[in-house]
Amino acid sequence: MRKNQKHASKRHSNKRQNSSSRQSKARWSAEVTESSDALDLENHVFARKPAEIAQSLKRSAEHSRKRKSSPFQSAMSMLTFYINRAGKNLGAKRRRALDRTKSELRKAFGRPAK
Repeated sequence: MRKNQKHASKRHSNKRQNSSSRQSKARWSAEVTESSDALDLENHVFARKPAEIAQSLKRSAEHSRKRKSSPFQSAMSMLTFYINRAGKNLGAKRRRALDRTKSELRKAFGRPAK
């Protein structure tokens, strides 16, 4: 095998490895959402109205025995996680609704508004 061929095959194998590595990194958030020990969420919870989302997150956080922080922190973390993971795929209207959910969640837990 020539020297150039050896390096070319090495570069090619690195491309395959990087590609599969990217795929696994792209799917980690879906796995966390589905199999997280943090909260057991109701189906399609984030497709509801802000007040309904807040109540559902509150219920889930209060009933969960797997969480490591307070119910409020767990619920807010899950909401923030969803917003951050949705990223650019979230429309402006839906993003505003989810931001209103943060206020509703604070209200549901008796926390001061920001």
